[in-house]
Amino acid sequence: MPNIKSSIKRVEIAKKKTLRNTAKKSALKTSIKKCNEAIVSNDTSASSVLSNTTKAIDQAAAKHILHKNTAARKKSRLAKALNAANSAANN
Repeated sequence: MPNIKSSIKRVEIAKKKTLRNTAKKSALKTSIKKCNEAIVSNDTSASSVLSNTTKAIDQAAAKHILHKNTAARKKSRLAKALNAANSAANN
């Protein structure tokens, strides 16, 4: 534990931010899982779930919880999976 007052404060702030980021990352993973489940089950609301998940991914990238390239890759893979499921359903 640091002795300097400002260092003590930084440690406390780091703990709070770590907890907040962990919770947001967990919620994001849950959102991605729900989106994948909706896509696999050919749910009619899969596109709206994808829209909500994309929004959550963008917000996480804006808050630096995810790297912007990671966010882009996740969004791309979800959209690609949805398009593949839609084209498979049409054929």
